[in-house]
Amino acid sequence: MKELVDCRYYEAPGRQARVLLVMLPGAGIAADEFAEHGMVASVHELGLPVDIAAAHPDLGLYLDGGVTAALHRAVVEPALARGFSRIWLLGISLGGMGALLYASAYPDHVEGIVLLAPFLGTKGTTAELVRAGGLSAWSPAGSIATEPEQRLLLWLQGHLARRIEAPVLYLGYGQEDRFADAHRTLATELPADRVLVTPGGHDWPTWAKLWRQLLARAPFRVDV
Repeated sequence: MKELVDCRYYEAPGRQARVLLVMLPGAGIAADEFAEHGMVASVHELGLPVDIAAAHPDLGLYLDGGVTAALHRAVVEPALARGFSRIWLLGISLGGMGALLYASAYPDHVEGIVLLAPFLGTKGTTAELVRAGGLSAWSPAGSIATEPEQRLLLWLQGHLARRIEAPVLYLGYGQEDRFADAHRTLATELPADRVLVTPGGHDWPTWAKLWRQLLARAPFRVDV
């Protein structure tokens, strides 16, 4: 049974945390890179009562969809047992896929999701979304999308169609990101105040900039 490769915890300095933010990296990115690129500090410098768990799932967990169970066992279940009732997920690139797969299985455990340049599918799957005219019009019938890709896309379709508040979805991406076509199909389905676009590619400077901009919108809705 595959488990997380690594998980780093960062407690809110001097505060009793009420929110757990789980950060999921993309392929080839280590858990501690969130801290190295200032994304942990960006949260704690605001004095927010938010503890952070930066997790690094085994790559194979994304390929077979097992990331959901591994994340629940290693991070979310222990957090719930410690009294956290508000769980947020931040997924970068392939980590965005992991965040959506988790939400599709445990929507009642997730208050909000931040997707930064999320991987929503292969180029073939992205082409399907574009040809269909967007996410809401896409159908899995005859699709070449993998089972995990279909699962997250169908969950997104249903979640956005119901227009329910939780989990709240935020999206950020760079204009020159190699997955930008897929990002734009999702952006059209979200409220404008939950979408951030900035010049940049699929890289840390762009993601860190988007993260700071998003935090300015107070996504966690907590009293500081």
